[in-house]
Amino acid sequence: MNSLIDKYNIPGPRYTSYPTVPYWDESTFSPEKWKSSVIKSFNESNSGEGISIYIHLPFCEALCTFCACHKRITKQHSVEVPYLESVLKEWMLYLQLFNEKPKLKELHLGGGTPTFFSPQNLKTLLQGIFDTVEIAEHPEFSFEGHPNNTTREHLQTLFDLGFRRASFGVQDYDLKVQKAINRVQPFENVKNVTEWAREIGYTSISHDLVYGLPHSNWESMALTIHKTLELKPDRLAYYSYAHVPWIKGVGQRGFDENDLPSGEEKRRLYEDGKKLLEELGYKEVGMDHFSLEDDELYKSMISGDIHRNFMGYSSSKTQLMIGLGMSSISDSWYAFAQNVKTVEEYQKIVEEGEIPVVKGHVLNEEDLSIRRHILNLMCQLETTFENKDAIPELENAFDMLQEMERDELVEINHNQIKITEKGRAFTRNVAMVFDLRMLRNKPETRIFSMTI
Repeated sequence: MNSLIDKYNIPGPRYTSYPTVPYWDESTFSPEKWKSSVIKSFNESNSGEGISIYIHLPFCEALCTFCACHKRITKQHSVEVPYLESVLKEWMLYLQLFNEKPKLKELHLGGGTPTFFSPQNLKTLLQGIFDTVEIAEHPEFSFEGHPNNTTREHLQTLFDLGFRRASFGVQDYDLKVQKAINRVQPFENVKNVTEWAREIGYTSISHDLVYGLPHSNWESMALTIHKTLELKPDRLAYYSYAHVPWIKGVGQRGFDENDLPSGEEKRRLYEDGKKLLEELGYKEVGMDHFSLEDDELYKSMISGDIHRNFMGYSSSKTQLMIGLGMSSISDSWYAFAQNVKTVEEYQKIVEEGEIPVVKGHVLNEEDLSIRRHILNLMCQLETTFENKDAIPELENAFDMLQEMERDELVEINHNQIKITEKGRAFTRNVAMVFDLRMLRNKPETRIFSMTI
């Protein structure tokens, strides 16, 4: 396995989209093209599956030095109301594009720290959106909560508004690791929010664990997994730490890079962590995720309904996902668009009556085809090409896969590719074989985290 790590541990995307953000063609994108793609997608899907909304709530009271999210660090809670008013105004701009009331199937509050905001302010925001939509029959509403500041009132307020999924960032219970990433949170805080959520009635609780953080080792991660299992969350995200300080700047340089485990050590953290989680009753779902068998995420993988987007894995899909808030990314299936990345510019553009997108990508027919196959690989670990001759470069991709087949990472049967159990850890590498935009324009500088 170590030789495979040496061979395949290279920079690569996580494939929450295809094309990936560094390969968006901004020369063919415009706000008008984005609006047209939203209208097209809405007209095709609203009466059926409905739409999703992602709301980016960027404020945090302290900087976690492992975080690669777009955020604003402040202890001034006076920022809450003006920001939420801008989010509602942005949503009203999207409503003007629709010819009927949207049917809301999924909604996710991400950050930053959504629970930075008071329960009352979150209620005002959400009620402002709910008053303009039809709620789907079985909606999926979820949020990310910080165990140190999520109160029982937060949980009850969101539950009363229809939320049934809560995700809590744990990362690692080892105090030395927590201090290195400036995220000290006692087990007792995680226990409290998890038990409160269960008592209130949440049906799916997720914990995020991160391996490969500074000072992380198997002893600390085994402790973290066993402590997590005391609370038995329904889902677990078991992420590899993405060290990308050249993109995110000073935040990820809050520790000595020599404190990070090697690729070989990270591989052990993944392999032994996966083995322990499976021994304790969890099933691996797609890449980086685990769930209990009775959770909807696992069921959706078995049924083939699992989906992957900018929010990660979801047990259902919608063709149209509207991202609201600073730096949010939207997906109409036919195009992607990202909002401006500072709070001030975001609020200014919204006040001027414009949807605040700053860049995006309109997918061509080739993009749409490759996107489907990469999604299949990321979600189902297999895909079938009905006519790979339609894209001549795919023949080269199949040639590249033969080496992976010799390494027992994939199985190739004519036009079908299956990722083996041994190859799961290298799913990103398999997807990269089909990333034609990256292969045609290989980066001269490092822009992605390592795949291992």
